[in-house]
Amino acid sequence: VGSPGVGVAARASSRDRSRAGGTRVRLREGHRFSAAFSAEAAASSSSSPSDDDDAPVAADDDEPPAPPKEEVEFQAETRQLLDIVTHSLYTDKEVFLRELVSNASDALEKLRHVQATGTLSGTGSSDGEAGSVPLEIRIETDEAANTLTIADTGIGMTREEMTDNLGTIARSGTKSFVTEMKRKKDADDPGDFDPFGQGIIGKFGVGFYSGFMVADKVDVRSMSAGKISRSGDAFEGGKEEEALVWESTGSGKYSIAPLSGDVRQDRGTSVVLHLKPDLEQFVDEKTVEGILKKYSNFVGFPIYLNGNRVNTVDAVWLDHPKDVTEETHSSFYKYVAHAHDEPLSTIHFRVDAPLDIKALFYIPSFHQEKHGMGRMDPGVSLYSRKVLIESKSPDILPEWCRFVKGVVDSEDLPLSISREKPQDTALMHKMRKALTRKVIAHLAKMMKKDPTKYKEEFYGEYAFFLKEGACQDFDSQEPLSKLLMFETSKGMAGELSSLDEYVSRMPPEQKDVYFLFAPSRELALQSPYMEGFAEGNREVLFVYSAIDDFVMANLKAFEGRNLVSVDRSEVDLPKKDADEKKDDKNESKGDEDKAASSGTSLSKAEAADFCAWFQSTLGSKVSTCRTTDRLTSSPAVVTDAESGALRRMMRMVETQEGGAGSAGMPLPKQIVEINPRHEIVRGMHALKDADPTLAKVLAEQVYDNCLVAAGLLDDGRSMLPRLNDLMLCVVKTGQKEGGSDGAEKAAELEMKGKDSEEVANEPKVVVEPEIVEAEFVEPEFVEPEVVEAEVVGDGKGEGDNKNK
Repeated sequence: VGSPGVGVAARASSRDRSRAGGTRVRLREGHRFSAAFSAEAAASSSSSPSDDDDAPVAADDDEPPAPPKEEVEFQAETRQLLDIVTHSLYTDKEVFLRELVSNASDALEKLRHVQATGTLSGTGSSDGEAGSVPLEIRIETDEAANTLTIADTGIGMTREEMTDNLGTIARSGTKSFVTEMKRKKDADDPGDFDPFGQGIIGKFGVGFYSGFMVADKVDVRSMSAGKISRSGDAFEGGKEEEALVWESTGSGKYSIAPLSGDVRQDRGTSVVLHLKPDLEQFVDEKTVEGILKKYSNFVGFPIYLNGNRVNTVDAVWLDHPKDVTEETHSSFYKYVAHAHDEPLSTIHFRVDAPLDIKALFYIPSFHQEKHGMGRMDPGVSLYSRKVLIESKSPDILPEWCRFVKGVVDSEDLPLSISREKPQDTALMHKMRKALTRKVIAHLAKMMKKDPTKYKEEFYGEYAFFLKEGACQDFDSQEPLSKLLMFETSKGMAGELSSLDEYVSRMPPEQKDVYFLFAPSRELALQSPYMEGFAEGNREVLFVYSAIDDFVMANLKAFEGRNLVSVDRSEVDLPKKDADEKKDDKNESKGDEDKAASSGTSLSKAEAADFCAWFQSTLGSKVSTCRTTDRLTSSPAVVTDAESGALRRMMRMVETQEGGAGSAGMPLPKQIVEINPRHEIVRGMHALKDADPTLAKVLAEQVYDNCLVAAGLLDDGRSMLPRLNDLMLCVVKTGQKEGGSDGAEKAAELEMKGKDSEEVANEPKVVVEPEIVEAEFVEPEFVEPEVVEAEVVGDGKGEGDNKNK
């Protein structure tokens, strides 16, 4: 388990770091790799401590003095450390190309700096024309030799720098260069100093050794452009410098020698990788081009692969937002999103806290999760100084923002040593919250400034993601709730209103926000739960999908007002008007008895008796039965039931997992509220004593109707046998009554509640003529007249025969 041998050091790094000096391990034979463990200066272990400060103090004359403290420097197994860096540090082998290109970019950046300061006139080239050599990176593949060469025209290295930078693991020459430049700058102008701006990349000193992941041997050819004097600011030209070659197989040894005369090496460095036999894909031009475009496409210097320019796209996110044109945004969006459409909206900004961040986000015109497509990956990649750190990072934005495409770049983002992941989790969480607030603020601005675009183009396409965020992202739940929109009972079909707009239309006495879940607007308007709200002129939000039900359950409240489903029993409905409230308050028992005797409503005693009978008859299904005044045209409803959408979703999940479906999720007992004024309830009350069997069947049907209205009936086919029995009962009752009077009465009863269109569409009934006896009267003789006649019908539906 502990074979890498770095666990103790890793644990020690989480506490106060040791002040032990940098240790360089040298072996007796030839040049060997060495390891530097600390950049801080430390006291030598051979120095004698002060007698006054470090002398042990005895607690008692009888106790012996404490043994002196011994300080020992860390030691390193050089070959083991190199093996860790080579084989255990990086996740993907292709990262080696990113590391070597980054080193080449740093070499070019160093040279550009010393040229800009005027301390270099352009020496260090065999042809004496270094000033005309462009700053660029060239990569060559050789399939015959199975080699890959990464060359730059940067500052190059001397023999001493090769030994220090390449022969010492975890020593960054770039970081040392920056430290030295900062020291010189501070001597004249103390303060913040970054000689390379956004250009510098390396700082760990291990990226070079990633080449040994893919190569059996690495050659480094270099010619230095000069040497910086440590005593002053003068830069000594490098005309006398010779081209050198550093060679190693990664086994713990390396060699440095003058470069052969038949190999040309101008100013700069060339890294030649002799690839392993099983990694021939890294000499394939298409493969190398794909890796370069993935990781190093925005490096600040031209990159040529076999003579062709690779990095042709600029790092647009580094430009000022006002300086970027719509055409530039369009082309860059198509590049980062691999898309062909135009972006719906652009979010380009910079943030200074919690760290310096430059971000460029795009909202596509459509997403790819609809029509059965799979779940999208995160669309934002993490960069540090224009070099890709993590593609499609899941840590930059929350999961509900996966439709957003773009990049985030941070210069001072703490990275792991492999530069494949951010290191500071807490800081990443703060950055994530800051970026999420920017996205939500941009959408809120679009909603306010361009509501038509927001409703028709954005919300229609991405409403699902906002609702997902409202359910999952609790940090952003409140601002996300302001972006949600729904249809309402007072609006037109397809007309959306936000929760803020709904609240602005609420009457002062209304305390809660009401919503109703239904499959469609038509069913919502016909729902029995809407009767009291329609009569009281209360607006209700309509939610149509299962996720809407989850959103309401997770939000619970908006702006201090509870989100209440209209199927709750505690809904606060307004009274009809002041006069009716006064009449209801002053209504006497005699008036109630008079209303009951008139047949318009059950009396309180009759209603209590009916509720007791209904509850006892359906004791396995009903927990409570009581009266309500919220209904006008429906006989009963169930209240305080579980969510129908949640129940259907859970049943679907259980069925997919091989469960029993509805059989494994028994419906709990329900609370039934009846309308004592409804004709069905009054009729059932009369039948419960006259025909108990029929009354029980009717009670079961009324209960199932309530479940249908609430969306709780698992399978409507369970009602079919009962409906057939009820229809048979109606048919038999009609047959017993018989005669035309009975038929007319039945037709009259049936006509009640039907509109003219339903009556007009009903089939006509042909009544057979009745045979009666008639007295024959001899007619007076009249001369017959010959006429033409047409037989219209014979009563059997055959009306096409025509006789003359």
